[in-house]
Amino acid sequence: MKTLTIRRPDDWHLHLRDGAVLEGVIGDTTRHFARAIIMPNLVPPVVTTADAAAYRERIVAALPEGDRFEPLMTLYLTEGTDPDDVAAGKQSGLITAVKLYPAGATTNSSSGVRDIENAMPVLERMAEIGLPLCVHGEVTTPEIDIFDREAVFIETVLDPLRKRLPELKVTMEHVTTKDGIDYIRGSSGNLAGTITTHHLIINRNAILVGGIRPHYYCLPVAKREHHRLALRAAATSGDARFFLGTDSAPHVDPLKECACGCAGIYTAPNTMSCLAHVFEQEDALDRLEAFACLNGPAWYGLAPNPETITLSRQEQPVVYPAKRETEAGAITVFDPMFPLHWRVDP
Repeated sequence: MKTLTIRRPDDWHLHLRDGAVLEGVIGDTTRHFARAIIMPNLVPPVVTTADAAAYRERIVAALPEGDRFEPLMTLYLTEGTDPDDVAAGKQSGLITAVKLYPAGATTNSSSGVRDIENAMPVLERMAEIGLPLCVHGEVTTPEIDIFDREAVFIETVLDPLRKRLPELKVTMEHVTTKDGIDYIRGSSGNLAGTITTHHLIINRNAILVGGIRPHYYCLPVAKREHHRLALRAAATSGDARFFLGTDSAPHVDPLKECACGCAGIYTAPNTMSCLAHVFEQEDALDRLEAFACLNGPAWYGLAPNPETITLSRQEQPVVYPAKRETEAGAITVFDPMFPLHWRVDP
């Protein structure tokens, strides 16, 4: 196959940051993607509907001229979140989902939930009104190994929550383990999972072999190879419960290349090329559209995008810039460590 035409894709988990970083990176998403679920972990976080409305205005103001893009806004769940405000945000059409960060789980998560019991009034209201909950699925208790956090979260937090509120629609974001894949596959209704570009490509060796390589460090951290293979099998299976959420997470290089570097991998510029490579390797190019363009809209109750994009296979590797320059500093673009031959046609 030399060309592939698919619906214009969406990104169901995206970090755009704010200010100069937002202005510098947004075009890498809007060039290819029509919609994205926007993460609310700014400083300070996007906690109220008013916060989300203001953030959306900043995103729209930063759009490159002529790009059509719809930011789908989320709220950052805290133990003090007002259920009435959440319901009003959904009613207005502004709020697409609420995001659960366990406190301390990832970048800018210190305001997150420490005891989920304290957030139950909001979760119960969300279940009543049909507002999805997006979860960063890791526990943060220090005695749990970082590579086991997702499996323990499923057992101790997610499964009890879903049994208590079976009508709550839950998106398990950036699944990184076979445990997560198997849990979603074994569920009946109201549970889906996003899979990132980079977790389909790297395992934990990318971070640690040959020296510590901070630009492959993300949270949830990349796991063992058998987990990566389980993610690839799920993403390329055609199963409608799995879809793309890049978790593209820009940080300027000084914040990555330091004694306590930030977690996050910036994949927005080359995600579609990387995905086409992965799906071609798995002999599943005919299922790329479902993963990147169809399953996510169906889960969130939206129509697929009417426009299309075409990917073409090039004889010579497609070259992407190693850095995205912004007014805040340079941001390193994800290097998949193999040549990319698929590109999105202009």
